[in-house]
Formats: sequence, C-alpha cells, structure tokens
Amino acid sequence: MNTSVLSASTRSGNWIVNASGEDVGKLEDIMLDLDHGKVAYAVLSVGGFMGMGDKLFALPWESLQVDTANKRLICNVPKEKFEASDGFDKSNWPNLADPSFRDRTYSQYGAKPYWN
Repeated sequence: MNTSVLSASTRSGNWIVNASGEDVGKLEDIMLDLDHGKVAYAVLSVGGFMGMGDKLFALPWESLQVDTANKRLICNVPKEKFEASDGFDKSNWPNLADPSFRDRTYSQYGAKPYWN
C-alpha cells in the first residue's frame, strides 16, 4: 500500500497556483473537521499587499490538488470566482463549523460534500 502524507505546517504560507501556474493566493490555514476526521477547508488569502487588504476564503479541500513534484498546491477554481464571492477578513472569521456555511461553501465551489 502506497500512502501519501503531508505536513500541514509546511504548506501554510505557500502560494497556491492555478493549472497554468499563475498565483491564485496564499494558504493561510487548514481547518479540520474533528467529527469526521477530514480536512474541511483550506483557508486561502487572495489579493492585498503584504497581508494588508486581502480577503480570506474557505475553500473545500477537494478544490485543491497537491503537486508533489513542485511541492505546491494547485487550485481548480478560476480566480474570477473569488472576485465574485464573499470572503472574510482576518479579524472577522465566520463560524466555519456552521452547517449552513459549510453547505453554501461546498455548493459555491461545486465540491461534493464529504459528510453525505
């Protein structure tokens, strides 16, 4: 059995790119669903300058691919989707455990809910 593991702390702060290799944003955090033993969200920081004025987005983990060869994450969501979506700021996080927030987020990004 070939099992891959990845240290979450080594990914935090890394840039996330799209399939074309263009920067999409930066990985701020990885949120775990302790009840299901799954990664619930990647928190992505988009825009701003040197951490100022950026928006945060809770992104379903399924929206990312791990590029092991280049040690980075690839986002399968078009950049324009973030511009049109509601985000949040670093000092005002939503309740990421709220089922309605979770349902809206997974639906918004077209991700299959892992809890069903």
